[in-house]
Amino acid sequence: MSDAPAIWFPAVRTDTGTDVFTERLAAKLGAHGLRTAITWLPLRAEYAPWTVHVPTPPEWATICHINTWLHPRFIPPRLPVVATLHHSVHDPALHPYKGWLRAAYHRRWIAPIERRGLQRADRLIAISRFVAEMARRTLRDVPMDVIHNGIDTVQFRPGSRKRMPGEAFRLLYVGSWMARKGVDLLPLIMRELGEGFELHYTGGPASRRDKPGMPANMHDIGRLSSDGVIAAMQNTDAFLFPSRSEGFGLAAAEAMACGLPVIATRGSSLPEVVEDGVSGLLCPQDDVAAFVRAIRHLATDTTAWREMSSNAVARVHAMFSEDSALTAYLQVYRNVLDMSRGETP
Repeated sequence: MSDAPAIWFPAVRTDTGTDVFTERLAAKLGAHGLRTAITWLPLRAEYAPWTVHVPTPPEWATICHINTWLHPRFIPPRLPVVATLHHSVHDPALHPYKGWLRAAYHRRWIAPIERRGLQRADRLIAISRFVAEMARRTLRDVPMDVIHNGIDTVQFRPGSRKRMPGEAFRLLYVGSWMARKGVDLLPLIMRELGEGFELHYTGGPASRRDKPGMPANMHDIGRLSSDGVIAAMQNTDAFLFPSRSEGFGLAAAEAMACGLPVIATRGSSLPEVVEDGVSGLLCPQDDVAAFVRAIRHLATDTTAWREMSSNAVARVHAMFSEDSALTAYLQVYRNVLDMSRGETP
C-alpha cells in the first residue's frame, strides 16, 4: 500500500464557491503527485438524495473528503472521512434575512445532515474560526481544526490601474445578490457618496428587481468568469463588501490579493481576513454612514490607500496562500491515514 493519500471527493454540484474549493484543492493535490477524483452529484442530491444513485468509491481511494452538507447516503461506510465546514448558515443573527422557507430548510433538513456528518467524520476542518465556533454552538461541540481557504496568488495579483486626477473612485462588489450579503445597503451607500464614486457589481438576474431604485453611479457587470473577476479587481480602487455573514470571505481575500483595500462589515469571519486600518476598513453592520466615511477616507488619502493596498497583498501571501492551505490539508490526510492504520500521527 502506498503511503501517499489518495483522495475521493463526492460532491454536489451547486455552482457556488464550494465547487471552486473542491476543484482547486483536487487540482493542487494532483499537481503534487497525489491521486484524486471528484464525483459530481446533481443538485437534487442535496434536497432529494433518495432520487440519486449512490456512487461507488474508486478502488484506489484511501480517504473520502466531503462537504458537511453532503447527505449521509453518499458517505462511504469503510473509508476514513475528512469533512470541511464551509458555511455558518445556522448563525441566529441571520434569521431575519433568510425568509421562513430557507430558515426551515436549514433548521430541519441541513442541520440534521450536518450533525450526522460531523459525527461520522474522522477529522473536521472549518474554513474560519467563526465557522468552527458557530458549528460548536449550533450543531455539535466536537474538535475541529481551522484551515482558511487558499488564494491562487499567481492569478489573483495586482494590476496596473492608476486613478487619474478627476476620475471617479471605483468600487467593486462581487458576490451573490441576497440580503445576507448586505446588497440592500449598496444603493444607500452609493447614493450618499454621489458624484466622484462608482460601484461595479455582479448583480445579474437576481438584482434586476432592485434596479429601479438604484442610483446612476451603480453599474451591473453581470455574472463573471474567474478571469473576469480578476480583470474587474485589477481595474478597481477598493472592494466594498457589506456582508452580514461570511463563512470565510473568499471574494474579499481575492480582492486583497489584487491589491484592493477592503471596506467590509466588522462581523462574522471578516475580521479574520481584513485587518482593520491595515489592509482595509471594517464598519459596524448596516451602518451606511460608517461605510461612506471609510470609502471617502480611502478616496481622499492616497497615502493610506497605498499602504493598505500593499498590506492587503502581503497579508494574503502570508496567511491565505493556496500552498499554505495545501500543506495543512496534506498533513490532515496523513494523520487520518495513520489513525486508520492504527499508527500514532
